[in-house]
Amino acid sequence: MFLKRSVQPLLTDFYQFTMAYGYWKSGRQGERAVFELCFRKNPLGGEFTIFAGLQDCLSFLSEFQLSREDVQFLRSVLPPATEEGFFNYLLSISTREVAVRAVPEGSIVFPQVALLEVEGPLAIVQILETPLLTLVNYASLVATNAARFRIAAGPDRRLLELGLRRAQGPDGGISASRYSYIGGFDGTSNVLAGKLYGIPLFGSVAHSYITSFTSMSEVKVQGLGSACGSTPALDFASLCRDWLSRVCEVLEVPKRQVNLSELAAFASFASSSPRNFAAVVDTYNVTRSGVPNFCAVALALQQLGYRALGLRLDSGDLLQQSLVVRRMLQACADRFGVPWLSEMQIIVTNSISEKDLMDLQQQPNAVDSVGVGTHLVTCPVQPSLGCVYKMSRDAPSMTEIRSYAQDSLSKLPAQHKCLVEPVPYQVAISMELHRLLSELAQERAPVPEESHCAE
Repeated sequence: MFLKRSVQPLLTDFYQFTMAYGYWKSGRQGERAVFELCFRKNPLGGEFTIFAGLQDCLSFLSEFQLSREDVQFLRSVLPPATEEGFFNYLLSISTREVAVRAVPEGSIVFPQVALLEVEGPLAIVQILETPLLTLVNYASLVATNAARFRIAAGPDRRLLELGLRRAQGPDGGISASRYSYIGGFDGTSNVLAGKLYGIPLFGSVAHSYITSFTSMSEVKVQGLGSACGSTPALDFASLCRDWLSRVCEVLEVPKRQVNLSELAAFASFASSSPRNFAAVVDTYNVTRSGVPNFCAVALALQQLGYRALGLRLDSGDLLQQSLVVRRMLQACADRFGVPWLSEMQIIVTNSISEKDLMDLQQQPNAVDSVGVGTHLVTCPVQPSLGCVYKMSRDAPSMTEIRSYAQDSLSKLPAQHKCLVEPVPYQVAISMELHRLLSELAQERAPVPEESHCAE
């Protein structure tokens, strides 16, 4: 299922309509024309791009129609001398005669090679130029950026898109979630993206939740039964306090330094969602409060047959802290005989860059999830524009597009995917095309002026 794009027919440049009027005035509006969409340079300093946005283009084209209100606005902004017949023409145009040829969405593409070809009446395809560029350029940029993050993170580390709060408006947010998933991210915090596209959702306790508690007396859900239901409910708050004393002893952390309001927040959340307990541990102090409190609640859940999901770091030196946290988890796992605790998911968030991810690659056991690969092998060939898309064509699922993108990326040789100084991908052209380009160049070459030198 794809989101019905709120792209209006007037989302184009003003000069597209002034040019359309010029075509209409000269009687050329119905001439067949072909527009090709390509780009000059790969983004982000790389040597590949993931093509995205095709389904948005098809959705836009299938619904394209200028309303009377749209035409009335154009009448108010175009020159007063514009003939009335042109406005009647605008009311009549549609995309019934427009054909679209494109490479499959998710393809690896390169500069100067057509990604999308739109054929139809000259004036109509002229008006369509800007919105189609808008729908493809942003989508391809986000998908390519996500693919670079996936390369930097490696194939196994989980990548989570958490950017809705900082997105360029609601549409930018939903687009970023969707195209990050196509580019290689594993999940999102965006609930609407989960509903519309089936993208796996992720979330953990936020700092605001932690700071909303002041004491253990606020943990209202006191009784928590075991996972199998074979034992009566226990006083979970007391259980967490008991475990905190034991954890502080193992980690050599004075209990007086531990923030008990943070323990209350963890215990409250865990008692309400015992199968989905994940918490941010840097609200007060990571090693002196956050991790001891997290371990205490995780061990209390373990006693009842539940398993915590993980902890999150959101500030400071994330790599260095993650190594320290891993050692603390290992110490508790060894002391209390809970092996899975040492393998607990450590999630890092907050302004993660490609360099940060490459640094994390050097420490494979430090971080499991992040919220935000010389031998020449046979090169992949960019798909041709042979596939003609109809506006009513059933759209592939988000999972299918993502799989195609990841498969395409896996076939691209490693030297072209390097995040630093990648090797340019050499795009070859056929001999027939080479001859045509040479002939056109010769035809357009300036004619040398006749010599007037004196003998």
